Amino acid sequence: MESSELQSSQRCGVIAIVGAPNAGKSTLVNALVGQKVAITSPKAQTTRTRVMGVAIEGDAQLVLVDTPGVFAPKRRLDRAMVQAAWGGAQGADLIAMVIDGKAGLGPKLEPIIEALKHRTERKWLIINKVDIATKERLLVHTQKLNDQLGFDEIYFVSAGTGDGLPELKTAFANAMPEGPWHFPEDQVSDATDRMLAAEITREQLYHQLHAELPYAAAVDTEQYKERDDGSVEIHQQILVGRPTQRAIVLGKGGQRLKEIGSKARAELANLLGVKVHLYLHVKVKEDWEDDRGIYRDIGLDWVE
Repeated sequence: MESSELQSSQRCGVIAIVGAPNAGKSTLVNALVGQKVAITSPKAQTTRTRVMGVAIEGDAQLVLVDTPGVFAPKRRLDRAMVQAAWGGAQGADLIAMVIDGKAGLGPKLEPIIEALKHRTERKWLIINKVDIATKERLLVHTQKLNDQLGFDEIYFVSAGTGDGLPELKTAFANAMPEGPWHFPEDQVSDATDRMLAAEITREQLYHQLHAELPYAAAVDTEQYKERDDGSVEIHQQILVGRPTQRAIVLGKGGQRLKEIGSKARAELANLLGVKVHLYLHVKVKEDWEDDRGIYRDIGLDWVE
């Protein structure tokens, strides 16, 4: 009897986080979860796969689906990312549209607005980065978007400073349907440690190379094994499209790769809570974007 009473007081639901690239979706998910589950980068379009963050607020478990920025897809990789984004929004109890309060509205939002017009789920608008935006602009953006989509709720937050997040999290929790939790209490993400390891290294590539390295880079975790002493040994291949890109990643005398490795290793050790031995290798594979195996390894569905 007690367990059924316990379950009946629980709430659980799926919240799909959508928005243009660089709206701050990953930062928001990380902030709501209370630890890092999605990689962040000053470069747009860094979230490739559907990353779920699992947050707990009182009796409610919030399954946050952080979708890749939805943009006009040209290459197969882009199409796979967009498919993953909308796949994440299927079956959601709530769709939360995040916009950058400072950057405002732009052409990147058009395909999202169009797609959301036909969705029947409850839609909330979350205006992010309010700490660096002017009030007048915020109100104009909000009014325009609300006229087009008619949101059920509107929240003003700053994922960076934490402003407005406790109120948003409480509101999310209250909006979830009653039902048993989907995940164990201590689980914060559905990403495997292998995938997380690849994402952390890829994040370092972006942070350290910025504009030098185009999107034609993937990180494939070839080997992930626990040693007898409890530490973890990880072997990864950084795949690039051209020899010139390989030279950029390596840096002079291999220095850049060493730096990428040491930062990624430190962060992984922190996240996994064990010592990490990370071995990186840079490989030129011109057609990696057409390799089904790579897509599987980085967690994307192949799209024709």
